[in-house]
Amino acid sequence: MILRALTYVRIAFQQDVPDVFSGTVEVDETYIGGQWKNKRLNERSKGAKRGRGTTKTPVFGILCRGGKVWAQVVPDVEAKTLMPLITRRVEAGSVVCSDTWTSYTGVAAKGYVHRLVKHHKGEYSDGKGNHINGLEGFWGYLKRRLAAKGGIRKERLPLYLAEYVWRYNQRNDSIVMQKKLIMKQLERLHI
Repeated sequence: MILRALTYVRIAFQQDVPDVFSGTVEVDETYIGGQWKNKRLNERSKGAKRGRGTTKTPVFGILCRGGKVWAQVVPDVEAKTLMPLITRRVEAGSVVCSDTWTSYTGVAAKGYVHRLVKHHKGEYSDGKGNHINGLEGFWGYLKRRLAAKGGIRKERLPLYLAEYVWRYNQRNDSIVMQKKLIMKQLERLHI
């Protein structure tokens, strides 16, 4: 019974995200999955693959500087998948900071000011405020929280992702305010 109630709360969390981000935003992708040392032997024998090309689940995120974050499980991190998410979620004319992953190549052509961070050269900020450190911080927060769960099923990842996005976005609110927001979201679901 409690598990079902928590599922409804996580569904409600999915509804409480900003529609459009503007200003300076950060975009990035990460991969969620267990550590290789915890994988089954037959999976480990295939070899450890980090980053792009791994069997872990890809997640794409957008963070508005000084504001909120949005993240979603995606089937892949190719331009055909990520560009529609950026154009739908980020207001045209905004400054978009990203790493040099090729899927972000056409961002400037879509009407955004595109700033790059060259991680492969050891660059994490260009000294002019162009970085994706805020979103990298969220990825660390998310992975620590998910690791504390001791593992979750792949099909439940979007619900847990919604929960931790919501918690991160409401991190500065009091517990009383958070409870009110949760109840408001549950009422929207007509539960």
